[in-house]
Amino acid sequence: MVDASNPTQLSASCVQLLGLLSAEQLAEASVLILFNKIDLPCYMTIEEIKSLIRLPDLIACAKQNITTVEISAWKGTGLSEVLRWLEDTHRTNG
Repeated sequence: MVDASNPTQLSASCVQLLGLLSAEQLAEASVLILFNKIDLPCYMTIEEIKSLIRLPDLIACAKQNITTVEISAWKGTGLSEVLRWLEDTHRTNG
């Protein structure tokens, strides 16, 4: 989960993501990246975040299937997409 309202944490989030994507044990895992706090007035757009962490490059190089969703845990925005992803992933991998 990435805090879309806090650009100073993006580099740390990117480092953690790179660590997860390079872990051999997770090579076959599906990955869901949540961009949270989109309800705040100071949030960064998903395009800005993707650009800053070079997400298209990460996705192109990753072995994993990566999905991104913009959410607001406070307002519930995007949570139905998260549930759908969980159901689809469980159905595919289960």
